[in-house]
Amino acid sequence: MSTIETRPLVALTMGDGAGVGPEIIVKALADREVYRQVRPLVIGDLKVLARARSFVSGVTPDLRSCRNPGEAHYLPGTIDVIDLDNLTADLIPGQVQARAGKAAYEYIAKAVELALAGQVDAVCTAPLNKEALHLAGYSFPGHTEILAHLSGTSDYAMLLAGGPLRVIHVTTHVGLQEACNRITTSRVLTVIKLAHQVLVKVLPQTPRIAVAGLNPHAGEGGLFGREEIEAIIPAVLEAQAMGYEVTGPVPPDTVFWKAVQGQYDIVVAMYHDQGHIPVKLLGFETGVNVTVGLPFIRTSVDHGTAFDIAGTGQADPRSLLEALKLAGQLTGK
Repeated sequence: MSTIETRPLVALTMGDGAGVGPEIIVKALADREVYRQVRPLVIGDLKVLARARSFVSGVTPDLRSCRNPGEAHYLPGTIDVIDLDNLTADLIPGQVQARAGKAAYEYIAKAVELALAGQVDAVCTAPLNKEALHLAGYSFPGHTEILAHLSGTSDYAMLLAGGPLRVIHVTTHVGLQEACNRITTSRVLTVIKLAHQVLVKVLPQTPRIAVAGLNPHAGEGGLFGREEIEAIIPAVLEAQAMGYEVTGPVPPDTVFWKAVQGQYDIVVAMYHDQGHIPVKLLGFETGVNVTVGLPFIRTSVDHGTAFDIAGTGQADPRSLLEALKLAGQLTGK
């Protein structure tokens, strides 16, 4: 095993305690290989994790409470937990509950506090439930916006990696009409820069960035919309002038296929579903979500709380395993 000093320390938030987050954490941290790559430290509730352990057959790790990262052991067979003691074991699996939403927010806040203080190298998140979050009084669309708020970040983007495809988004959790309004030259250029910024950490060559069009046939010279002419093309030209290896706008019905064939390393998608659909089609079980632009590394599973199977022990931990692995890689340690 690598020495403690060389393994990145990753704060792993438990997500919504009524969802599959606790179960996938127990399963993922039963994999000894995780501990060769990172030092995982769960931010959550010990009681809920203990109950999740009972749902999962054949997995019996010790659960160890600690007050700070320095007290954790980071050894296979043991899950180190900063126990915020927010929830009780009678939390109902598979149901939206305000107390679970409140607790999920507080796990994130603690992880961000540790990251900004330099006490952890990266943050990895299990899924939260937006309805529970809102019931608790937190009106955020999701993890990405919470993390940006808590860290005071204004320029950020959601990047998804699934199977052979990487996608980064110009807009995410807004309606389609609002997404179109937010596609500006400045925003597209910012996302191109963020894509380059994260990929230079993991690729041996200069990142090849494709920018998707918004409209059919990338607008067909203005016949099917002017967003390409007025916002996207100027951003691509400016990025090229700055030395980025960027192509576009590429028609959205072919750009993802070209990326999968190896022509591009990442696609800049214009809106949520344009990017999410191809990634989830190709890598639903192993997809990873990365928030780019934060002052710390953040990765996440690329699935929700799966209330329909919460508490059954059926949840698949592969996305979380990939997210932990990528968090470690992005730290550069």
